[in-house]
Amino acid sequence: MARSAEKAVTALARFRKMKLEEGKVVERRPYLATDCHSLRKCEKWRRQIIGEVSRKVSQIQNAGLSDFQLRDLNDEINKLMREKGHWQDRIIELGGPNYWKIGPKMLDHDGKEVPGNRGYKYFGAAKDLPGVRELFQKDDKQLLQKIEILTESIIRKTFAKPPKTRGALMKNIDADYYGYRDEDDGVIVPLEEELEKKCKFLSIQTLKLVDEAVAAWQEQKEERMKEEEDIYSAKSEILDVDDQEAFQTQDGARPFVAHVPVPTQEDVEAALLKRKKMELLERYASETLQAQSAEARTLMGV
Repeated sequence: MARSAEKAVTALARFRKMKLEEGKVVERRPYLATDCHSLRKCEKWRRQIIGEVSRKVSQIQNAGLSDFQLRDLNDEINKLMREKGHWQDRIIELGGPNYWKIGPKMLDHDGKEVPGNRGYKYFGAAKDLPGVRELFQKDDKQLLQKIEILTESIIRKTFAKPPKTRGALMKNIDADYYGYRDEDDGVIVPLEEELEKKCKFLSIQTLKLVDEAVAAWQEQKEERMKEEEDIYSAKSEILDVDDQEAFQTQDGARPFVAHVPVPTQEDVEAALLKRKKMELLERYASETLQAQSAEARTLMGV
């Protein structure tokens, strides 16, 4: 006699099952959780998503899958986890239980987040994908460093000596602390006296040098003032009295004095004429002609 499990796999049993299911309408899960207004159906779709996540988490444990299959499975699991969260929020809105607090966390703990990529988790063999393993190693190093720092701080606080109180600090303070008995040793007083003598001698020498420098500076200053007065009081040898009176201003100010020979208008015109002649000779006369004219001027005494 055949067993029940063997009867179920026969062609007749499969045909009978298909005929029974022909009249049933397969209901699909809504795309948005807000489209469902029944609490019972929301819980049904949540359970369905949990079943799909469980199957895919078991599939992603297979390290023999290719990198592309692992990445696709990991993306699908993250998508289903987000969708489960939407259904849980919708259940709370419809007055159902809060599965964020009372629901199982097994599937959430199976995944591991990469630092800096909040919300996206890697499951199973996806944690060993190229590029992902290094990120987790960095995270592990940072975690170890934090643990070491916390351990050192705990050890330091545990075995550290308690701080001294104010009374304990003031217990050893006496006249020596404030330096009242420093001169009783018979050493510091002679040293201070010798240093004071040196300082006095140096101060006297310094004052003498300062006085000498100030006196020299005063003498130089007086000499400079006398020289300036001589310059302004000197009369010009080029201008006569009439010219000085001509340069006086209306307010009776000091006349203008020229300390260098100033050329007259005639001297300037003669110099310009001579320069113009030289330029014309250089432009139109040859070198031979210029030499002959110079020789002639020399003979004539011009």
